[in-house]
Amino acid sequence: MSTYPNKVYDWFEERLEIQAIADDITSKYVPPHVNIFYCLGGITLTCFLVQVATGFAMTFYYRPTVTEAFSSVQYIMTEANFGWLIRSVHRWSASMMVLMMILHVFRVYLTGGFKKPRELTWVTGVILAVLTASFGVTGYSLPRDQIGYWAVKIVTGVPEAIPVIGLPLVELLRGSASVGQSTLTRFYSLHTFVLPLLTAVFMLMHFPMIRKQGISGPL
Repeated sequence: MSTYPNKVYDWFEERLEIQAIADDITSKYVPPHVNIFYCLGGITLTCFLVQVATGFAMTFYYRPTVTEAFSSVQYIMTEANFGWLIRSVHRWSASMMVLMMILHVFRVYLTGGFKKPRELTWVTGVILAVLTASFGVTGYSLPRDQIGYWAVKIVTGVPEAIPVIGLPLVELLRGSASVGQSTLTRFYSLHTFVLPLLTAVFMLMHFPMIRKQGISGPL
């Protein structure tokens, strides 16, 4: 006798062929040379998911204004329930994500993962690496402390050395001639919306190509 859960599953199976999808995911051939270093990309993805979860939790308390940003971070760390833990996990996983990304890039390069037919996989991976670094730069400014302020001032001031377009680029990054509310607003928007969206898009391009082309050979 068929139970209710089985009927529900059968209904979805008939329309979506769930079992075939599951078999395709779980039956992918794994070459014998694969070791723990081939898991670095997956660890980077895991760190990103942790970042999304903890970052989303902090948006309930963080206030992206020059007058309240620092005090809102203090509130998260000292008064919000488990706020100190959530922010600490966010920072630790951010550092871990950057480290795993760097090691992943080195592993792919050393094993020739950028060669034909995986050129596009490499290109999307490099773009993801740039996005990861951008997360660090934009996120560093959000607490609005001395370290974050001067770090952003220096980073956004670098393009000033470029002839002709240097100053317009600086003002584009900062939103004004100096680091202020416009800068914080832009970096907050980039950190919480633009960069996560772009990262998700390029991940959705990156992973299917890996599935299609398989893992690169050994050294």
